[in-house]
Amino acid sequence: MKYCNMSRRKFLHTLAASTAALSVYSPGVFARGKEKRGIGVALVGLGYYSRDLLAPALQLTKYCHLAGIVTGSPDKIPVWQQQYGIADRNVYSYGNMHKIADNPEIDVIYIVLPTSMHEEYTLIAAETGKHVWCEKPMAMTAAQCASMIRACQKNKVQLALGYRLHHEADTRTLMRYAAAKPYGSIRHVIAQAGYFGDPPLPPEHWRMKKAMGGGAMYDMGVYTLNAARYTTGEEPVSIAARHEWKRKELFKDVDETTYFDLEFPSGATAACKTSVGEEMNILNVDCEKGWYKLQPFQAYDDVNGITSDGVKLHQTHEKAPEQQARQMDDDALAITKNKPILSPPEDGLRDIALIEAAIKSVASGKTIKL
Repeated sequence: MKYCNMSRRKFLHTLAASTAALSVYSPGVFARGKEKRGIGVALVGLGYYSRDLLAPALQLTKYCHLAGIVTGSPDKIPVWQQQYGIADRNVYSYGNMHKIADNPEIDVIYIVLPTSMHEEYTLIAAETGKHVWCEKPMAMTAAQCASMIRACQKNKVQLALGYRLHHEADTRTLMRYAAAKPYGSIRHVIAQAGYFGDPPLPPEHWRMKKAMGGGAMYDMGVYTLNAARYTTGEEPVSIAARHEWKRKELFKDVDETTYFDLEFPSGATAACKTSVGEEMNILNVDCEKGWYKLQPFQAYDDVNGITSDGVKLHQTHEKAPEQQARQMDDDALAITKNKPILSPPEDGLRDIALIEAAIKSVASGKTIKL
């Protein structure tokens, strides 16, 4: 028995090392400076995620750089131009974004808008003939996702999603565990992701509006749903979901917390929880001969984990915005070197179809067969 444990331990270390080798760089060796590196990226929407994470990440990337911006807020333009040296010719509004088609300095249009706007602006971006990156969740409905995929296929451009964790080394180790099964068959997954907004977002913020993609299931649920899928390597055959509120007076239009249970063809199950009213961040996988977990599993900083026999899953020690830089460099290489897209749009469509099924389950109070 001791010999078997040691063999498995050695195997896991080898597996983790080979996963890390898939990365195009190691943390701390990002190309720096203002020189134009690789393909040009235009950010559409200059809110928190673009301002605090994507734009700084594009100063660290090796294979792409910040080339342009699209915004509906004219007051933001001089700030971004001064900070990043963006030329007037590379500044657009939502109304003239289609003119990017004539700009050879921009190769990729990155949609960083509220979820309800993803389809509209992905279609505009695709028609320019530029490649498209889109933040998650992909869209409000599976039909919208399919429309986005068709538009990019029609215009012969790539569509990649902003699932940054698909590029993170420890997460990719768990993806490989799903196939290799070093601890035997996967039996049960626990996936929880949430935060406590203090102070809470104002009611006019888009994340507090159901029609714009607000609420726990759309905002944070995609992390847990996608995690259950990539840790099992399977697609669920049923989902049962319910909402919960502790501060209904604040979350009048959206869910504060959602629980959902999944069943998979192999017999594995997943218990998932997502919230915008409670801090949580864990992904635990119980197997026939042991377990492994990441905690935190979806943080911007230091994804960290361990296995039941002591193998540490903590390879990269990445800090924000290094995860985003890694993601965009991988997606840039998918364009320039014809490498695989690690977060293809079909994956986003599957998540949204499951979110729609979860909403049906909440409304009916029944388990939805998939």
